[in-house]
Amino acid sequence: MPKLFPSLFCGLFIGFYLFAGDQARSSVRVACVGDSITYGAGLSGRETNSYPAQLGRLLGANYDTRNFGVSGATMLRHGDLPYMLRGEYTNALDFAPDIVVILLGTNDSKHRGDGSLDSEKAPDNWRNQAGYLPDYESMVTAFRRTNPRVKVFVCLPPPCFPGRWGINDRTIHEEVIPLIRQVAGDVHATVIDLNTPLAGKAELFPDTVHPDIAGCRSMATVVYHA
Repeated sequence: MPKLFPSLFCGLFIGFYLFAGDQARSSVRVACVGDSITYGAGLSGRETNSYPAQLGRLLGANYDTRNFGVSGATMLRHGDLPYMLRGEYTNALDFAPDIVVILLGTNDSKHRGDGSLDSEKAPDNWRNQAGYLPDYESMVTAFRRTNPRVKVFVCLPPPCFPGRWGINDRTIHEEVIPLIRQVAGDVHATVIDLNTPLAGKAELFPDTVHPDIAGCRSMATVVYHA
């Protein structure tokens, strides 16, 4: 009779292990894809203060929220730093997210002049704007290939005040955002508007482009509610 106890203990341990594994696998995987605004450039303690980190805390323990941001990245394959050619993109696809939140377009707007600060040596990414729509739709298709049930959210970029390094608020507002809305309609994705809630709040963007911790908190809250 005593010999049963080791077997019973072993069975209970295996049962608990499998249960724990099931619990871990049941977490909703959230991939935050984007550029330096997603990455958290310029933030003190970006690992805890970027918008994906703050979003993760809002969503809670049942969500596995990860930051796949790349500073300077473009949606355009013919931009100066295409996101789809970066290892972070491969990692995001391998993650096979249940939810993907895409925020790319700010660096795509880059060109010289038009009121953007320090734009004298900026790359002219937006001259390749014809590729923005097909490149965006290609990315959405790739995520749906890794997980056919993935929920896709496409974000309208935050405003700039007025923009820097060729990043241009006028181009974002008048040209990039309409294309993102078109993408959403074409691929049946959900739009998250990060532009309107932050309009007029220049104090949240110390370098005119990147949100501070409070700005990231606002972004995380909007995404959370979406």
